[in-house]
Amino acid sequence: MPLVREEQPIVTIFGASGFLGRHVVRALARRGWRIRAACRRPDLATHLQPLGGVGQIMPMQANLRYRASVDRAVSGADAVVNLVGILSASGRQTHAAVQAFGARAVAEATAAAGISRLVHVSAIGADAASGSVYARTKAAGEAAVLDVVPDAVVLRPSVVFGPEDHFINLFGELAARSPVLPLIGGGLTLLQPVFVSDVAEAIARAVEGRITGGRVYELGGPEVLTFRAVIERLLAETGRRRRLLTVPFGLAALVARLTAWLPGAPLTPDQVELLKAGSVVSAAAIGEGRTFEALGIAPTSLGVVLPEYAVRFRPHGQYDRDGATA
Repeated sequence: MPLVREEQPIVTIFGASGFLGRHVVRALARRGWRIRAACRRPDLATHLQPLGGVGQIMPMQANLRYRASVDRAVSGADAVVNLVGILSASGRQTHAAVQAFGARAVAEATAAAGISRLVHVSAIGADAASGSVYARTKAAGEAAVLDVVPDAVVLRPSVVFGPEDHFINLFGELAARSPVLPLIGGGLTLLQPVFVSDVAEAIARAVEGRITGGRVYELGGPEVLTFRAVIERLLAETGRRRRLLTVPFGLAALVARLTAWLPGAPLTPDQVELLKAGSVVSAAAIGEGRTFEALGIAPTSLGVVLPEYAVRFRPHGQYDRDGATA
């Protein structure tokens, strides 16, 4: 394993320890970047270090709610990436604190340090007029970033899938335990699932300066699928037969409100609101060249990757060869 060299550029990645973060770290480490993996709990980021050479990846403490820690994390860096986002709030980690205030803090610290290259990851559906606080604060974060660093690259992925995701894996585990799977709103929500490695590649190219800044790019996979179609593909791949139960949006929101106080509640009212909007690349982004195709990246379909990690949800795991269903 080669030793890190002082002349290698430094990138600070906020949220590096998460699902998308590990793939971004891997992509940039392979390109020779020295990486500061900035996160609230650096002790939970040690799994990143084997992705690079000796001394190439260094976990460090940073909390977007505390500007001093953000300033410290970006000091002396050549580029900054902000991956931080939350689907549900917890304590002081609110959507406004993390996705709006936090995004501005990163942008201001980046500008104050004289760093010109900032990549901010948002989400398709970010909208200041949305009924979802998640979507509104994502939009506020984008606006803050581009206000402070006009040449920043903003990337909006659709629902991200991959071996460690919190989407396919959630329903795979549910299908393994329950005879019924809920389809909120009848499962008609449109999604454009995007492979995590493709998003990481786009981020790495932006860090390298290969993507025009000052624009918002929307990243979706090659297929637009209903939520029902995604679940049906998962069931087909895992060889399980499950009843798909339609749950109206109103009922889902009511149940979410009643169970929101539970630790690790599976669904929040805000997430129900998000499902109403869907997550598909807009016609404007396609027409204006703000997509994967414009970046020279051919996105990977769900069908190519799903068999690789859905196998563990088969009744007999990877050894299930007889096609038996359960």
